[in-house]
Amino acid sequence: MKICVVTGGVGGARFLLGVKAFLGWDPTGPAPDPGPDGPADTVTAVVNTADDIRLHGLQICPDLDSCLYTLSGAADTERGWGRQGETWTVSGELAGYGAEAPWFSLGDKDIATHLVRTRMLDAGYPLSAVTAALAGRWRPGVTLLPMSDDRVETHVVVEDPDHDPADGTEPALIALHFQEWWIRHRAGLSPRSITPIGADTATPAPGVLDAIAEADIVLIAPSNPVVSVGTVLAVPGIREALRTTAAPVVGMSPLIGGRPVRGHADACLAAIGVDSTAEAVGRHYGARSSGQGGRDAAGDEVGGILDAFLIAEEDSAEIPGVQVVRAPLLMTDPNATAAMVARCLDAVDVRR
Repeated sequence: MKICVVTGGVGGARFLLGVKAFLGWDPTGPAPDPGPDGPADTVTAVVNTADDIRLHGLQICPDLDSCLYTLSGAADTERGWGRQGETWTVSGELAGYGAEAPWFSLGDKDIATHLVRTRMLDAGYPLSAVTAALAGRWRPGVTLLPMSDDRVETHVVVEDPDHDPADGTEPALIALHFQEWWIRHRAGLSPRSITPIGADTATPAPGVLDAIAEADIVLIAPSNPVVSVGTVLAVPGIREALRTTAAPVVGMSPLIGGRPVRGHADACLAAIGVDSTAEAVGRHYGARSSGQGGRDAAGDEVGGILDAFLIAEEDSAEIPGVQVVRAPLLMTDPNATAAMVARCLDAVDVRR
C-alpha cells in the first residue's frame, strides 16, 4: 500500500505515528525491509515549510524537524517540540549578549540540525535533498518531502502592538512572521490577513506530485487548515494533483467540539472568515465532486479536494459531495491514531 499524507508539524507528526502503527510498524522506528513477496508498504508525507524561519543565520524548518524527531523517537513529548534531553547553553550565552530571540529558543542538539541544514543549503543543495540527508540519520520510516524547495513564509498582518491609543492616531498595520505571531504573541493579536508569501510562485518539490498521483489513498492530516494544510495547497500544482489523483482523498477535522485540541487553529480560521466548526472546515476544503468547490488562503473559490471527512463523535456536519464519518479523533497514542487511519480507509472502501 502507498499512503500519502499532507501534513504540518507537531500534530501531523503524531498522526504519522498512527499511520505507521496502522501498517504494523514500530511507530518510532524505521520502515521494515521489503519482504520476499514484493515491495513493502510506503508512507510519504508532504510537509508544510511556510513556517520556516532564519534565526542567527540558521535555517529552521519546524514542521520537518518535528516529523524527523517524533517519528524517530527523539522528540521531547512532554514539551511538545524539540529534542528530548535537550540543553540550552548556546541560548543562554546568546541571552548574555542580549542577542537571543527570547520567543524562539534553540536547544543545543537542535542547533546541530540547523547548522547542517544551513551549510548544505548554502552549498547549493535544495531543501528536499537536505531533508533526505537528515533523514538518513534519523530513519523516520516515512519519506518526508518539503512541499517546495522554494522559499515560502507565512506572514500575518496585525495592528501594531506598540501603538499608543492615547496619541489619537489609528494604529498602523504591520506584518509579522508567522512564528513571531504564533509563539511570541501566542496568536493573541487579531490577524487582518494570513498570507503564505512566495507560495504563488513556488513549485512542488521533487516527488510531491508523484507521491499524490501514485498513492492508494491520500490523507489530509488533522493539521491547521490555514497555516499547515492551507500553505501546502497554496503551492501551484498540489491542489490540482489532489483533485485529479486516482486515489481517494480523506481529510480529518482538527477541531473537537468546535475547538482545536492544541494550537490556535480557531484564530487562523477566523482570519480567513471560516467558522471554528468541523462543517466549516470541511466546506473550506470542499468536495472533489463536480461543482462543490473549496476555498483558498485568500478566500477565493477553488476546486475542492475531499472525498470523505472524519469529524469528532460530538460534532456534526453536512458537506455537499463529501462522505462525513464520525470517529474518535483524540490522538492519545499511536494505536488510537491507527484506528483513525482505519476509519479513513473504511470511509472510501480502500482495503489494504
